[in-house]
Amino acid sequence: MILTTFIFTILFIGGIYYLIRNLVNLKIAADLSAEALYPTNENEFAGIIIPNEWKQMEPLTKNTKSYQYVKWGTLTVLLVLTILLVIVLTTDWIGPPYFSLATLLFLLINSIRHQGNFFILQKGIILNGKFVSFNQIKHCETEQIVRWHALYGLDSKVNNAFRLTIRLKRTFVQPQFLVVENAVQLKKISSILHQKGVRCESKAA
Repeated sequence: MILTTFIFTILFIGGIYYLIRNLVNLKIAADLSAEALYPTNENEFAGIIIPNEWKQMEPLTKNTKSYQYVKWGTLTVLLVLTILLVIVLTTDWIGPPYFSLATLLFLLINSIRHQGNFFILQKGIILNGKFVSFNQIKHCETEQIVRWHALYGLDSKVNNAFRLTIRLKRTFVQPQFLVVENAVQLKKISSILHQKGVRCESKAA
């Protein structure tokens, strides 16, 4: 019982740390995005498609709905997790069904997600709300989404567009990919990354 309580205490503290770190990363990204080399105008923003919901990318500022959702959602979940942690440590209200508690912890943490973004800066990129320096990037991969591709048909904006994947060094969990609408934009993105020392590899469809 004591060991189980200890394990879940560690999990709760880890979850709280994860949420705080994500919010801090997003705040830093929002400040840095104003200095982006790309995208810089409405057409460039519209040409970047974010996976899952397949929406066009929006600017990242502290006034956008997505930023406010993460901000207030994080504070709310942190409050709930703190209350649950106190209950686990000081009472026996939450008994043996620890699996349900672990599931609740997982759902709460994963409910706070930014919709995703991609910016190229002077010293690195912003990828899904987090700054990544150029020396942390292994390379990038591009491939056209044509018929028989796994993404083809998921949304009309995706068909015949280009999948762009950023591979990072020293990490097992790789960031989510994004979709670039046309070859002109992909060439501009690849050119800027190349100037910054990032190699882009083209994969066969």
